Amino acid sequence: MVRFYTPAELALEFNVSTTTLRRYEEQGLLPHVARSTGGHRQYTSIHRLAFAAIRSMLAGFDIPVVYEVMRSIKDGEVTGALWQINQQLHRTQEEKIRVGNVLGMIQQAQLGSYQKMKTPGGPLPIGKTAELAGVNTSAIRHWEKEGLITSIRDKENGYRLYDLTELRKIMVISSLRRTVYYVDHLRELLRELEAHQFERIDRSFQLALAKLSERLQAQLEGVRHLMVYIEAYREHIHKEH
Repeated sequence: MVRFYTPAELALEFNVSTTTLRRYEEQGLLPHVARSTGGHRQYTSIHRLAFAAIRSMLAGFDIPVVYEVMRSIKDGEVTGALWQINQQLHRTQEEKIRVGNVLGMIQQAQLGSYQKMKTPGGPLPIGKTAELAGVNTSAIRHWEKEGLITSIRDKENGYRLYDLTELRKIMVISSLRRTVYYVDHLRELLRELEAHQFERIDRSFQLALAKLSERLQAQLEGVRHLMVYIEAYREHIHKEH
């Protein structure tokens, strides 16, 4: 006998509103949801597993990623969904390496590895600066708008250029943006960077690395729930056919 769950039951289990559950359905993240003769939703175990996967993944992945993965699975593109997840895990690894590298340079400032960074040919255009810092040019423009960094203008074409001091700031901002949420706090850290007072910056980087480890654990827990759902969904589809 099929076990049916009411929206209220599942909302209580996953600590969300029934509106949130309906939104997941409306966004195309769930298998087909049948209705009773009275028009009420009849969630089954497969929907319960889908909700578990969504909620768990949202703890470690951005909303658009989770939605795209769930839609891909619903459309039968399981392999594609898994590669999407793998790409996100790779990005977490890349961010961890980048943050660790910047921290290493700061910790060795006394030895000069950070202070002796060079920008061959003088100030760099925004594209090259973004490439070196591992961020989008839009992020650099936003940070400049917030007054965290300053560019100079190319006299010939008016394009933004960033010298070594600003590149260092951008690298620090890009490394700490997920853990230092307030612009004023970032400004204070950047002032300490300019004064070569690295103790607090070092603590901020250690926190950033710890948060990345927490994110990775949350992502892997989300993947665990996702794999349970995928196996159940495959059986669900097989029975339907």
